[in-house]
Amino acid sequence: MQIRHAKKMTFLPEPRHRGTPRVLVSRSEPFLGESRSHSDGAVDFQMQLEELFEEVKTMVKMGSKDEARDLLQANYEFVKEQISEGTKGIEQAATLDIVALGHLLLGDLDLIGRVLDTLQEIVDLLNDDIPVLDSVLTHMGSMYSAMGKYEKSMLVYQRGINLLEKKYGQSSTYLVSPLLGMAKVLGSLHKAKKAVEIYQRAINILESSRGAESEDLVVPLFALGSLLVKEGKAADAESPFLRILSIYSKLYGEGDGRVGMAMASVAHAKCASGKAEEAIDLYKNALQIMKNGSYTKFDDGVMEKMRIDLAELLHVVGRGKEGRQLLEECLLITEKYKGKEHPSSVTHLLNLATSYSQSKNFVEAERLLKTSLEMMRKSGTPGDDGSITFPMLQLAVTLYHLRRDDEAEKVALEALHIRQKAFGKDSIPAGEALDCLVSIQSRLGKADAELLAMLKQMLKIQEDNFGVGSRETMPTLKKIVFYLEKVGRKDEKVFMQKRLAALMKKFKQMVEY
Repeated sequence: MQIRHAKKMTFLPEPRHRGTPRVLVSRSEPFLGESRSHSDGAVDFQMQLEELFEEVKTMVKMGSKDEARDLLQANYEFVKEQISEGTKGIEQAATLDIVALGHLLLGDLDLIGRVLDTLQEIVDLLNDDIPVLDSVLTHMGSMYSAMGKYEKSMLVYQRGINLLEKKYGQSSTYLVSPLLGMAKVLGSLHKAKKAVEIYQRAINILESSRGAESEDLVVPLFALGSLLVKEGKAADAESPFLRILSIYSKLYGEGDGRVGMAMASVAHAKCASGKAEEAIDLYKNALQIMKNGSYTKFDDGVMEKMRIDLAELLHVVGRGKEGRQLLEECLLITEKYKGKEHPSSVTHLLNLATSYSQSKNFVEAERLLKTSLEMMRKSGTPGDDGSITFPMLQLAVTLYHLRRDDEAEKVALEALHIRQKAFGKDSIPAGEALDCLVSIQSRLGKADAELLAMLKQMLKIQEDNFGVGSRETMPTLKKIVFYLEKVGRKDEKVFMQKRLAALMKKFKQMVEY
């Protein structure tokens, strides 16, 4: 396979690295020859790696995923041959790095693991002073993180950071990328305090080298703010988001779309810290800026998310009519740009149905839900993948509120059977469907003993998935106590009442604390 030359990839190391070139697999010839000189060869080899990845990206973009996999597999097998012959150097590591990145692009997580295992064996043998190794380690950290192997990710990130510090000092901008990767992993490991420290270090490095108003600060500031919101420190998150807003305003002017996106991040933090009215004003201003600007298209996904977030917030503060107008706008935009029956309209129809249900307009909610179900079926949504059951259950609840219990039961039963098949009889989605069905059948006069059996099945599902002492079991325990009283099983009722009382006391103390 031939490795064609193309423009340089930004994530590959700068030409400051030098190393002895090796060969890559080529379509037209089995080997690409040794380079003329040591330094020329390093550049040639780097270019070949870049071209390999560029070719894979092009194939993926053109839909030729199988061809891309063949190209990656050929290079992997070629390197494996070299390794079996005793050659385990940076050239093999760098090639495997690109092969693994290619599989990541394709979403082949199972194949990445195999390549990373081979790559790990090589880098464990390499000295820290070998050129290009820092880039390989950074990529490995990112890929391990994508696979959820956070401990391995931490180890390779730390090694990469250590060798970069030895080469360039503790304030080098080369450290920023692996530092950000490590901070993200620490966040995933629930080590938020340490993650914040690492993010702040990356920010300090960039401030020192590029100034306090550099656009390069946006990525670490956004990551820091997002982590703080996730950790329940939304008030602290306002500061990094406000800095991003200031940076974009000064660089591009207050009417630029990037300013609108930054403003939406501030709004999100304000909302999370309980400042709903401030958040609403910010969201509205952000949307207006983005509508008037040219940075984003009117049907852009970012703007759509902002409209939905604002609509949700308006519903929370009791301004449902305003929220509904935004949801209708989302639907109209989708229909205009993608067509009246495009599958992406379903989300907006369901959101509108939820809004109408909250305002007790169940007739309109029913119409919207039936429309969305019809669209899902027309678009070829598989009946057994479970996704169709979410609007089905919502429809069952709506029909229940309209006191059309027989229809509601039929829909809920169908949803339950699909969920049991798609997710398993002991899955949380199956438990949710059971809960809905119990409410409907209770009003239909189903035997108390049968309803009690269903509730106990629900309780077991919740205990298996959330734990015996979980908050999620409390509503089900209350219902079980009620039906145990009805069927006259007093001893069992007393036992369940004690369990419920203990849980209520436990969670009351947690709230007070």
